[in-house]
Amino acid sequence: MVKPDILLVLGMVFSISTSAQTLEDRANNFLNSLKTTQKKEIVYPYENQERFNWHYVPRSRNGIALYDLNEDQRKAVLLLVEASLSAQGNTKVKDILELEDILRAAEGRPAGDDYRDQLNYAVTFFGTPSKTNPWGWRLEGHHLSLNFTSVNGLIVSSTPSFFGANPATISSGKNRGKQTLRLEAELAFSLLNQLTDEQRNVAVISTSAPYDIITGNDRKAKQPEKKGILYSALNESQKKSFLQLLDVYVKNYELGFSSTLMKKIEKAGIANLSFAWAGSLKPGAGHYYRIQGPMLLIEYDNTQNSGNHIHSVVRDLTNDFAEDILKEHYKKEH
Repeated sequence: MVKPDILLVLGMVFSISTSAQTLEDRANNFLNSLKTTQKKEIVYPYENQERFNWHYVPRSRNGIALYDLNEDQRKAVLLLVEASLSAQGNTKVKDILELEDILRAAEGRPAGDDYRDQLNYAVTFFGTPSKTNPWGWRLEGHHLSLNFTSVNGLIVSSTPSFFGANPATISSGKNRGKQTLRLEAELAFSLLNQLTDEQRNVAVISTSAPYDIITGNDRKAKQPEKKGILYSALNESQKKSFLQLLDVYVKNYELGFSSTLMKKIEKAGIANLSFAWAGSLKPGAGHYYRIQGPMLLIEYDNTQNSGNHIHSVVRDLTNDFAEDILKEHYKKEH
């Protein structure tokens, strides 16, 4: 049987008008389309430790893979993605899925191979979608981990969120030259190149880049040593570039959550954010950077494949998996 092209399905999904549907409506529409046996595979109690079992490498995953769903069910999942991310976030998801086909061809895998497959992404739910009780859902596979928690009809956590790309720049074929996560790279190099020699000496913390993001798939991210140049030490033009780079990450999420997250970052103090760089000062070789502050950590690593293989993550150091919000929620409930 020929597998459907998930990218074509995505295109159809995003042309459907579903503005009247809430996130809970979309989630329940999907869950109601499943058989009883499928629901048992995909739905965990909200407090189950599986909620924290996240990773971004190819591996066996709990839940149900997209290739085990029918076309309508896949559309329902992608409507959930659409509601949980911004337009730019949805575009990145499509680009990352598409790269699995590029990798399959580059590695000489057969057409029916499931290891590199844009349908090899698992969906998992935690709790019952509700406008009042906490619940969450996850979409995860190679180079993608999206973790969402909703309380009182609002997404209150979208972290940890991981986006990766291999190859970051496609070198051959009809999509030659296409770059996935392009702005994450270009804006960071632009900021780096705007720094004076004195500023760069502060921002560059090592001549070699770490092999991967430092926090990996840690259940609770630990704040790396505070290094780099502070936002407050930048001139006005540099500050503008810094904020443009920050926006590339924060604005992956749907408007409500991205606005809430930015307000939280501002409350903790934009002036307290720092930018640290390691590795090559030019594209084409291993490099790494991070933006960190009292409650925020953004990591970007591009070291594998001669600097053509990106890993990036956003961590809310106080509210990954909605820990901070849920403490307040349960306190009020009791």
